[in-house]
Parts: sequence; C-alpha cells; structure tokens
Amino acid sequence: MRQHASSGSPFEAQYGFSRAVRIGDRIIVAGTGPIENDGSSTPGDITAQATRCFDLIIQAITDLGGRAEDVVRTRMYLTDMRQQKALGAVHARFFGSAKPAATMVGVANLCRAEWMVEIEAEAVVGATA
Repeated sequence: MRQHASSGSPFEAQYGFSRAVRIGDRIIVAGTGPIENDGSSTPGDITAQATRCFDLIIQAITDLGGRAEDVVRTRMYLTDMRQQKALGAVHARFFGSAKPAATMVGVANLCRAEWMVEIEAEAVVGATA
C-alpha cells in the first residue's frame, strides 16, 4: 500500500509531488527546503534553515508511522560549503544516535535564492539504532 504525506508546501500541488511516500516499511522524503507554513522562506542563518528542513522531514516521517531513529539515509544540498560544519552540527542534533548514511553536496542554486540548504531523507520503519 502506498501512503503519502504533505507538509502543505505550495510546491507540492504546483509541481505534483508529495513531501514523503511510504511503501511497506520504507519512507522516502523529497528534497525539503526551509519553507514556512505560509509559503515564505525560513529567515535566518544555515542553522535556522536546516532546523526547519529537519523539522519538516521528521514530521513527514512521523505522519507515515516512522520515527527520527528510523532514518537510514540523508542527502544535504548546501549553497555555501563554508557552512558545512554548522549544517553537520544540526544533522548530528537530529540524527546523532541513528547515524544514517549521509551525503553533503555543494550546489550553485536551489529553488529560491534565499535558500541555503535543501535536504532529503530515507527511513526504514523499525530500523531504529
């Protein structure tokens, strides 16, 4: 059975995608930018933006019956690699005990010019550390 989770991002309806999809025990979370409930971008530095991304990711996983501890893979896209230490610290705060396989990649642009980060995640329900 296929289940979908939405974060309410205006991009979901506009571009025809779900924040996350669960098939069996696997949850795949789409690239998640720092977007607020009203559609505006999260203000602040990389820490604030990454925290918002991870909050949205965890909410989507929870909505589909998983937990943060079930995360087995993350992919982080960063527009300024000088911010990797700060992004890594936020990642550790959310997933330090789960220790998922993780990738951090520098990119030139994201969907909005003010976004510094976009993050994807995968979880396997019941795969807690």
